[in-house]
Amino acid sequence: MNAREKILGKIRSAQSNAALRTPTESINNHLAQHPRGPMPSAPENLLAQFKERALKLSSDVRGTSDKMEVPKLLAIYLSERKLPNSGVCWPSLAGLPWSAAGLDMQSRPAKNHDLIGVTGAFCAIAETGTLMMLSGADTPATTSLLPETHVSVLDPRRIVATMEDAWDLMRKEFKQPPRAVNFISGPSRTADIEQTVTLGAHGPYRVLLILAPL
Repeated sequence: MNAREKILGKIRSAQSNAALRTPTESINNHLAQHPRGPMPSAPENLLAQFKERALKLSSDVRGTSDKMEVPKLLAIYLSERKLPNSGVCWPSLAGLPWSAAGLDMQSRPAKNHDLIGVTGAFCAIAETGTLMMLSGADTPATTSLLPETHVSVLDPRRIVATMEDAWDLMRKEFKQPPRAVNFISGPSRTADIEQTVTLGAHGPYRVLLILAPL
């Protein structure tokens, strides 16, 4: 057998084995063959590091130990900035006492006229102050991308150290990855014009993170 036949034989064998695997098995097999490289040491306090990084990215951060206080915190924030008191939210947050706080929150995906979008987050990354968002029927991406103000209610227990940890958590909790994974690091920004940073160029002008146990 010459070299060409050996190479083609290996390709046929690999294709045959791959055809028997599910997409998840193929991904796991690939990851097993490519272990992680050097990693930074984990911070002593994931929450503190996440808040520090998020603030540097121009996100606003609020916190409460009671998730039922979330609407009140949001109402104060919107009033201080003279923003609308109506918007849309994910279905998982529809049961919060929005109307008692003077807010009108509709549980549906955002449309182009909605100015406030309230979401949860799959998890958050302490190293970069980033939210990891997974698309789905109950977690529409439009709610975080279309409105001028994106509000994310985040459980502090869902903060991980690094992006690698975030992907590990997703693979652990989901058999299959979602159609889309979005990473949000503060308000949308660009410096394309004269290297001047402009917020809200292709997404929300502002991001409010409300840390609350869910």
